Amino acid sequence: MEDNVFMDEGPDSRLWITLRRFFSRKGECHLEEAIQEAKDGGELQNDEMSMLLNVLQLDDKQAYEIMIPRTDIVCAEIDETITDVARKFFESGHSRLPIYKETKDQIVGVLHCKELLRFFVGDEEAPAELASVLRPPYFIPETKNVKNILLDFQTNKQHMAIVLDEYGGTAGLVTLEDVLEEIVGDIEDEYYPIRPEEIQPIDESTFLVSGRTILDDLHEECGIELESEQVETVGGYISEQLGRVPETDESLDLQGYTFLIKEADVKQIQWVIISKPTS
Repeated sequence: MEDNVFMDEGPDSRLWITLRRFFSRKGECHLEEAIQEAKDGGELQNDEMSMLLNVLQLDDKQAYEIMIPRTDIVCAEIDETITDVARKFFESGHSRLPIYKETKDQIVGVLHCKELLRFFVGDEEAPAELASVLRPPYFIPETKNVKNILLDFQTNKQHMAIVLDEYGGTAGLVTLEDVLEEIVGDIEDEYYPIRPEEIQPIDESTFLVSGRTILDDLHEECGIELESEQVETVGGYISEQLGRVPETDESLDLQGYTFLIKEADVKQIQWVIISKPTS
C-alpha cells in the first residue's frame, strides 16, 4: 500500500498544515509542552495531539523498523511481459511495483500501474521492454531516520524507497503510507487484503503468533519472555535456537514454552502456536 490521500491533496492538506504550524516554531526543546498546551486550550483535538506527538518519536525510529521485509516485497522481473506484470498489479492491489534484474538485490526501477493502463485502453502499442516505462528507484540505507524519510518523500515527491542493507543488498521496502502510519495509525486500503492480527489468543495459555511478531510485543501482550541479542522476531528466535528453519507441524520445547509450527517454508516461519506451561 503506497498511495495516500495526504500526498495527493498537495501541500495544503490538513496533515502538512498542522505539521508546519508546530514544527516551524523556533526551538524544539519544548514542543511536547506546546502541543499539550494547544490541546488544553482547545486548539487541537485528541487525535491531532496524538499525531503530533508521534511525529516527535520519528527521530527514534529507523527504516528497518518499519519496512516491508525483502521476502514480502511484491515485485516483477524486467524480462516479464506487460500482461504478466499487469496481472501482478491486479492480484496485489498495489499501484507501484519494484522491477528487478535477476535478483531482488538488483532493483532497476519502479513501475506505476498507470504506465501500463494506456497500453490496454488506448491504441498505443505496448513496448517490447519494461525498461522504457520505468521510473528510477529511490534507495535509502536501513539505518535512515524515519523523520528524514518523510521529509525526503515530501521534498522529492517520492512514494516508495528501496531499503538497502550494509552490503548494498535489498533489505526491504518503505512506502509513504508506512511512514504516515507511524503518525496517524493504520491506514486501511479498500483493495488491500485484511491482515490478521499477529497475536491471536486460543485460550488463556495458548496463542497463535505470526513469525514476524516482535519479541517485546509478545512479552507485553502474552507474558511470554524470549530473549536474544541477535534477532528481534519470534520466527527469528526459533530459527536461531534450532540453527535452522523448522518445518510445518514440527513441535519443540524452548525456555519452558511449547512451540508448534503451524506454517513455514524453507526461508521463514509464518505462524506458530505457543503454549505457556500451566500451573
